Amino acid sequence: MYSTLLKEILLELDYGEEAVKELTDYCREKYKDNDSQLKIIQQFEREYHQHTPIWWYTLEGFTYQMLNRALRTLEVNTIVKMGFFIRDIHQHIEKLYLKQTTEKQNSFIVYRGQGMTKSNFSKMTATQGGLMSFNNFLSTSKSREISLEFVTAAIKRPESIGVLFEITINPSVPSTPFAQIDNVSYYQGSEEEILFSMHSVFRIGEFRQLEKCVWQVELTLTEDTDPQLSILMKRVREEVAGSTGWHRLGKLLLKTGNFDKAEEVYLMLLKETPISNCKEVSFLCNQLGLVKVNKAEFDDAIQYYEKSIKTKKEYLPSNHSDWGTSYNSIGLMYNSMGQYTEALSWHEKALIIRFKSLAPHNLDLAESYNNIGEVYHHMEQYSKAILSYEKALEIRQHSLPSNHPDLAESYNNIAESYSKMGEFQKALSSHEKSLEILLKSLPPNHPYVAISYDNIGSVYAKMEEFPKALSSHKKALELFHQTLPSNHPDVAMTHNNMAKVYSSLG
Repeated sequence: MYSTLLKEILLELDYGEEAVKELTDYCREKYKDNDSQLKIIQQFEREYHQHTPIWWYTLEGFTYQMLNRALRTLEVNTIVKMGFFIRDIHQHIEKLYLKQTTEKQNSFIVYRGQGMTKSNFSKMTATQGGLMSFNNFLSTSKSREISLEFVTAAIKRPESIGVLFEITINPSVPSTPFAQIDNVSYYQGSEEEILFSMHSVFRIGEFRQLEKCVWQVELTLTEDTDPQLSILMKRVREEVAGSTGWHRLGKLLLKTGNFDKAEEVYLMLLKETPISNCKEVSFLCNQLGLVKVNKAEFDDAIQYYEKSIKTKKEYLPSNHSDWGTSYNSIGLMYNSMGQYTEALSWHEKALIIRFKSLAPHNLDLAESYNNIGEVYHHMEQYSKAILSYEKALEIRQHSLPSNHPDLAESYNNIAESYSKMGEFQKALSSHEKSLEILLKSLPPNHPYVAISYDNIGSVYAKMEEFPKALSSHKKALELFHQTLPSNHPDVAMTHNNMAKVYSSLG
């Protein structure tokens, strides 16, 4: 879901003339010890506009390798650097798609040969009849023989299953755009290649074993019609709405835990914004404060929040509901710093303003109740915490789809307070509800998913089920290492939790 939103945002961003050079500088650092790739990078910088985007994409070099790896693994930094190239490839495919689908409307079959790990293949077989999507640009061929060559190469790797996808395409069905690219590819006419744009969605059909460790899997190009996901997608689109594509990108990066990249985006925007644009400066400073709080850089956060408030006073009356956002942000910062009385004061200011100016089920009210609950929890007033958390949960259940991550936050927080009260079974139940929602709605390596595993581990430890506790903490640490610096407080906390479990195990 978040990768789809990222694609939408990248396609609407305005890229400056320096975008090509920024990418090539970034790539030179990545490939500094690879002379052959450095030559291609130099050629790309010098001749980008002399060839088509698909020509560059199909050239055997950094463009194909780096881009698809980044799209598969959601390597946001690389994706953003290559944003203009992603947009250009997509628009090129779309242009060819519109031309080619008017010429031929009959269904046809293409193939894709690749390797899969045994675990991923097993997961795919369990979802027969369901949907399968590819985040990256997807290369296929009308030639079954050519595709089988890729399967043969794939099964030489240990623990790999060879998969030949047989894909049925009905051009009259709305879908991700695709195009035959033989005439515009670097390797013209060699593979009868059909290239799909990002996030193509297929219905999984029959599985047929061709030989040992080689399977043929039927796919049908379709629309993404999961109704629950569509509802959630609509809601998250609203949450990352903004006046520009860059605003939307910054919010999405914050929401998905990519704090360094979010900071880079907001600093760039702040640098380009005139001081006289008070509303924009105030917004950007508030967002940078949020970034700094998430990175545990509190002195910098205070400076940004102070600048945001000072600027906001120049254009906003003191009783406006937007002040609730500023007060709430400062409350979050003081809570993270352990200054709970100060945090409670700011959160109560935010709640008072929001309560007077917003509708009863407005989600900003839920945010305030939730944050007040967190402060009470830290002050060891657990009954008050649960009352506030339950008010937040009630509003969120009324206003959000059932798989929204904010519901997971409410369940997690209720669980934490129950755990402190010694109600471990209630705590475990709420934590499991939280994790179930997070796994459906966030990227699998999001810090909140890691925190959920860590919290479950802590409850198991209190129940003296130490092997289960250790397993959960290890999973949390594995995910944290993918998104947070090694000195982040959440990483240190997980190490500490694991040490306690090892001590209990003897």
